[in-house]
Amino acid sequence: MLTIKNVISSKIAESAAAAFPGSSVAASDIFTMLEYPPDAGKGDLALPCFKLSRTLRRPPVQIASALAGAFKAGEPGSPVASVEAVNGYLNFKISDDYLANRVLPEILEKREKYGAPQGYEGMTVVLDYSSPNVAKPFHIGHLGTTVIGHSLRRLFEFAGCKCISINHLGDWGTQFGKMIVAYRLWGSREEIEKKEIDGLVELYVKFHEEAEKDPGLEDMAREEFRKLEAGDPGNMALWRWFVEISLREYERTYKQLGIEFDSYTGESFYYDKTQPLIEDLKKKGLLKLDDGASIVDLEPYGMPPCLILKRDGSTIYSTRDIAAAIYRKEKYNFDRCIYVTSAGQSLHFRQWFKVVELMGYDWADRLVHIPYGTVSINGEKLATRTGNVILLKDLFALAIEKVKAIMDEKSPGIENREEVAEAVGVGAVVFYYLSSSRMRDINFVLEDALSFDGNTGPYVQYTYARTCSVLEKVGRIDDCNFVIGSPEESELLKVLCRFGECTEAALRDYEPFYVTRFILDLAAAFNRFYHNCRILNEEDPAKRTTRIRLTEAVNVVLGRAFGLICLKKTSKI
Repeated sequence: MLTIKNVISSKIAESAAAAFPGSSVAASDIFTMLEYPPDAGKGDLALPCFKLSRTLRRPPVQIASALAGAFKAGEPGSPVASVEAVNGYLNFKISDDYLANRVLPEILEKREKYGAPQGYEGMTVVLDYSSPNVAKPFHIGHLGTTVIGHSLRRLFEFAGCKCISINHLGDWGTQFGKMIVAYRLWGSREEIEKKEIDGLVELYVKFHEEAEKDPGLEDMAREEFRKLEAGDPGNMALWRWFVEISLREYERTYKQLGIEFDSYTGESFYYDKTQPLIEDLKKKGLLKLDDGASIVDLEPYGMPPCLILKRDGSTIYSTRDIAAAIYRKEKYNFDRCIYVTSAGQSLHFRQWFKVVELMGYDWADRLVHIPYGTVSINGEKLATRTGNVILLKDLFALAIEKVKAIMDEKSPGIENREEVAEAVGVGAVVFYYLSSSRMRDINFVLEDALSFDGNTGPYVQYTYARTCSVLEKVGRIDDCNFVIGSPEESELLKVLCRFGECTEAALRDYEPFYVTRFILDLAAAFNRFYHNCRILNEEDPAKRTTRIRLTEAVNVVLGRAFGLICLKKTSKI
């Protein structure tokens, strides 16, 4: 309803100027005040006049009454069917005919471009997300950064931005010293090639078990990583092998999710770029020694110091992140560089963002951290070193098998059985995760995630398939003036109108959850319409055409919304 909100806002601003001489009420201010009433019986839009009372120096009830008379509600061509002043609120009913003959043609003409956020065209956005640690499994804890990050990429692309997605692999650090020690003590090439990443995980878990008994193993690991940073040929060969094995595993999962990256430049890529950074920090007087380590003091900004070099002279995450940001600005000249990681890393990003600012880079305010809540399994924290994880490949396999069982029972002859089962099974897991606000902590309960009842991925994918089924049976139709004759049609039309507001809010707040909730609202509205209104067998030509076009509009918008949250479309379930 963005267009209608703009029309109403402009009209109210004009009316306020006429009714209250000398007042200065802007249409943009009115636009932000308009809201959707919790009770649809009170109207489709409402303007609370309480804020205006401070500007206009009148009681809200008086303001609402004065403004209500300015609208010629119910006239042909007017977007407002009726307006009523009630207890300081101005309540609007929107004309169904206006919506049907303005909005439906817009959806059917723009199709995949309908609802695109405005004001972002031409921006360059770098997004850093997923970024698993090499030699560790891709588990449910990685799902958040991966699907939130990719959803944001698709939203920015929908808005007309140039996007560069970077998988900043955790392919450097002390953990590789641990893996090298573990492999040389307990591993074999034949066993690792056979088990692939599972074999690497077993070694990682064993290292921590043994290190509890023999703390000297930690010193060995630090030494092996120091040698790796120094370019030791044997350690470098092992490291490259660990990365190769890990990437093969990750690519399988990304393929299931339909995700591709523009770059896999991980932490190791920036290692040789850290020395110039360190020299620059020294030159600018920002680097200080603290008990043998090199830091940037952030106490004046209410934060602990940002560690740049450890006592042994090796780099750390912050060093490489700063070097990466400088490289990305030089290479891509981004308008925004977005990092999608858990909320537990918020301090880390605040620290090194501040260091970038102190170094004098005027683009430091274009660095954005998008945090999200934690994931636990039945209330227990995920931990690779203890083996308390649910691997995504195992979770997806369970979901796909469950879908196949349901399909064999209800649709035994379905075409492309494997493809459909994967789309619905993987979609069930993704939709479950994105059904909550990104900042909400999620206790991952497998039974709930794979449920096919209620507000779930399979439910909305089935709704999309239902629209496809209707449209497949449509013969020739002649367009005419659209006629809205039932509450179900009216409700469906008004939900469709909100798609643009949904995508704009999702980008404004970096919140794919808004799209997920919109999908559920649209699916519910369509299913009520489908069950209560005849479509293909409607005898009245105008009503039949309107209902077919409504179905087509839902098909277009629902399919577009699916793509924004990494949900695959399937025309058969």
